[in-house]
Amino acid sequence: MERAGAGGINSSEYENVSRKKEISEEFEANTMDSLVDVPFATIDIKDDCRITDVPQINLETSEENEWICKDQIKKRKKKHKDYQPNYFLSIPITNKEITRGIKNLQNAIIQQDKRLAKAMTNDGSFHVTLLVMQLLNDDEINIGIDALLELKPFIEEITQGKHLTLPFQGIDTFGNQIGFVRLAEGDHINPLLEIAEAAKRIFQEKGILAGESRSFKPHLTFMKLSKAPGLRRKGVKKIDPKLYEKFISHRFGEEMVHRIDLCSMLKKKQSNGYYHCESSIVIGESSTILQSYRKDIPSWPSGDKNGSEPDDAELVRLSKRLVENAVLKAVQQYLEETQNKNKPGDGISVKTEEADRNGTDSDNHRK
Repeated sequence: MERAGAGGINSSEYENVSRKKEISEEFEANTMDSLVDVPFATIDIKDDCRITDVPQINLETSEENEWICKDQIKKRKKKHKDYQPNYFLSIPITNKEITRGIKNLQNAIIQQDKRLAKAMTNDGSFHVTLLVMQLLNDDEINIGIDALLELKPFIEEITQGKHLTLPFQGIDTFGNQIGFVRLAEGDHINPLLEIAEAAKRIFQEKGILAGESRSFKPHLTFMKLSKAPGLRRKGVKKIDPKLYEKFISHRFGEEMVHRIDLCSMLKKKQSNGYYHCESSIVIGESSTILQSYRKDIPSWPSGDKNGSEPDDAELVRLSKRLVENAVLKAVQQYLEETQNKNKPGDGISVKTEEADRNGTDSDNHRK
């Protein structure tokens, strides 16, 4: 047996130290690989797990850090596994030409197979989903609202003050389970993709679980077989392409994007069929209209009395939001009437639907 010199270690001890160092390095490599698909992939994983490139002198501390990192990885995997989106960013479809065309499509399908009536997307809820996310409580909803507001200047920079118009043409499906109207190709695609990517980045940077594993594909859903689970028992397992073949290249119209909403998937919808909306931003030329309305909003006092009172500050913040939402509703009504005023036969229905919407936007109950 070799005898260790002064201040040295024998070969057996050296092998043990080397082996532990190899295990540590192997664990670090595996850790980096296992977190590639986690939504928060931009996080510095080494720093977050307390892993460094400097060899650990204290082996007990190194092992402790490894266990801490393992625990953090397990928690992250569980959090990712439990990710169930319940909110989304919506671009509402307000052009009556588009909604009328979709209703004609739905009716044509139902005439061929009445069982599919319950699979149709309800009138009033037509939209394009920009981003899905999970918001579990009021605090996270408020963070989501702040993130939506932060998105606005990025959208204005991407669109450069120009209108973003989305043309819809043709029909397609996701696995013959979800039927949707296709977004036509054109110069509008890249700006829309950039907006979706900016939204995902902003929400994730605020710690919100957002986005999907699959790539973003903008679409306008008109039916889902999952809306009517009983269809499978009746033998309907997929959407037959023959049902919509007459609309395969149909031009449905163009939607000018003027608003993005933060909507709930679970809370009770408004009586006009649209989703419960927590907050919205107005974009494009309509932003100028909103600014002109805001000039008439008084400055709210801070309510400081012998120092700041958090309850008063919260009340002021909520009051501002109420006023802003009221202004937004007025702008929304103006924009929708402007977009549809030249459509033949729409005048009466628009006024009726808008009157109904204005009286029911305060509905915050769950389904």
